[in-house]
Amino acid sequence: MATTASFEDRVQAWEAEFLVDGAARSYPAQRRVEEPDSPLRTPFQRDRDRIVHCKAFRRLKHKTQVFVAPEGDHYRTRLTHTLEACGIARTVARALSLNEDLTEAIGLGHDLGHPPFGHAGEEALDAALSERCGSGFKHNEHSLRVVEVLEREGRGLNLTEQVRDGILNHTGSRKPASREGRIVKLVDRVAYINHDIDDALRAGILRPEDLPTAEIELLGATGSARIDTLVRDIVERSREAGDITQSEEIGGAMLRLRKFMFDRVYLGPVARSEHERVHRVMRALFEHYMERPQEAPELEPGASASGSPTIWRG
Repeated sequence: MATTASFEDRVQAWEAEFLVDGAARSYPAQRRVEEPDSPLRTPFQRDRDRIVHCKAFRRLKHKTQVFVAPEGDHYRTRLTHTLEACGIARTVARALSLNEDLTEAIGLGHDLGHPPFGHAGEEALDAALSERCGSGFKHNEHSLRVVEVLEREGRGLNLTEQVRDGILNHTGSRKPASREGRIVKLVDRVAYINHDIDDALRAGILRPEDLPTAEIELLGATGSARIDTLVRDIVERSREAGDITQSEEIGGAMLRLRKFMFDRVYLGPVARSEHERVHRVMRALFEHYMERPQEAPELEPGASASGSPTIWRG
């Protein structure tokens, strides 16, 4: 039977019935520049589509996750990491009756500002900016700058404030304002720790017996088993707490596994062997454009390359 209710009315009615208290509601859209709503997509769905269709998202396919120049097609890139993290985050959001569309949009946009060459590239840019400008580089801040200032020739994507907040605060000390953003912040680690273990094993940097025994016994012997353990723990503990959290036992094991990966892989001898080359390339590009700003792509008139973003905190 046909319904006369509008798309917005039907979405609001569904969210009122099926989303928990504290879940983000799709309406009204909170954008820096007001615009009419779509008759077929929620504001968060539109944000998702704008991110997926933007140039910065397509560039993620060429940015490596761990290795500078991996040989082979099966190693993660920033794009595959983004898609994998997004799928896990949606699973958590659905299990907790939170807003999946918001979770997906934040997940797809969270790494848009990552430089090439993984941790080494970010380290190189941070050092160069600190020396030349007195302030360093953080990929989460640049991710926000990408969607606010750089995309669409300086007009930005005009994303909702909840998505912008989630992108900015997916890493660092500040907590995202929404539970959906807090899912992405936690699941980002769940995804990259386990996927990077898989890549490090494939590359021969790690052997299965190198992995810390206690943590592997607790979380699982395979990447899929560990992710399942971590996701189940997040869902169970978050449902009890009314916020996004982990148990001390499982969360502690994940953090110890993360430290192991930094010590042995991200900042280990194989990665370090490439750092000098990465720093040399990034420094050369940085100095070139600092000395020749006229060669850098220009923004449209009126767009600020250094404007301070306004972040939704309510």
